[in-house]
Amino acid sequence: MGKAVIVLVLLAAFLAGFAGGYLFSSASTPSGSQAPPTRVTVSTTTSLYQTHLLDDLLADFKNATGLSVEFSVLAKGSGEALRLLSDGSACLGFTHAPSLELKYLLNGSIVRLSIFAYNEFVIVGPKDDPAGVSNAASAVDAFKRIYEAGEKGLAKFVSRGDNSGTHVRELQLWKLAGLDPSGKAWYLVSGQGMAQTLLMADNLKAYTLTDVGTLQSLVSQGKISDLVVLLRDPKLLINVYSFYVSSSQSCRSKDVNNLALLLAEYLNTRGQQLIASKYKGLFNPALQNLTVVESAWVELSRLA
Repeated sequence: MGKAVIVLVLLAAFLAGFAGGYLFSSASTPSGSQAPPTRVTVSTTTSLYQTHLLDDLLADFKNATGLSVEFSVLAKGSGEALRLLSDGSACLGFTHAPSLELKYLLNGSIVRLSIFAYNEFVIVGPKDDPAGVSNAASAVDAFKRIYEAGEKGLAKFVSRGDNSGTHVRELQLWKLAGLDPSGKAWYLVSGQGMAQTLLMADNLKAYTLTDVGTLQSLVSQGKISDLVVLLRDPKLLINVYSFYVSSSQSCRSKDVNNLALLLAEYLNTRGQQLIASKYKGLFNPALQNLTVVESAWVELSRLA
């Protein structure tokens, strides 16, 4: 119960900040400063990097504010991105793994400043769908079908295996299904990012779990030939992106703190417009569905 109460307190704090009114505008910050640029390391989930959303957000933030800042971006799975954030190797972080995020929030090593976007995970697989995933009643049912087909030698599954947000969600689904595929000949581990994992699954005609943004980016580039979306599950497969700042002593300078607050303000206002206009179909601005997205984060953070 204590954990649930803390989650609700964190949720209330965020909503209070959002409701307090972010009034971001280019006129609210100084421009044309001759001071040396603020240099800050940013850790991020690979999906935001590979789809170029983060690059666009950071570039637009700099253009809108006129701030002299240099972002050094480290694209990792959410688990590694959070570790870098926790120990101060990165001061700002963008992740999508609520259950992992909660652990760092509870030990005080990171602070959440914004939930700014969401999309969905989808289960993809070969067009002939030997496991019958397209007929599944839920994501858990789909994983049960993949397991059964794998045991019969009819299907393969490719896991990222990298403690990313996608990998964590996959493991949660296996656990909810009461199954452990590790060590099975049909259960393959890429150990790589989402794009590489999708290309591997496409080549092997295998199933995998992916965020819809990376999938559609590869499809639009003509890099996917056989994989198709077979199942959506609005409850278990919603994918929530959050922005954090490190509590590490190395990240407590005034410049970094001010930058983090301004970036959070941007993400909650002008950044929402960029997501809606340029990335429609890949990502959704959180403000459009804030209550649902926040509630989903809380529920997902409770999954082991």
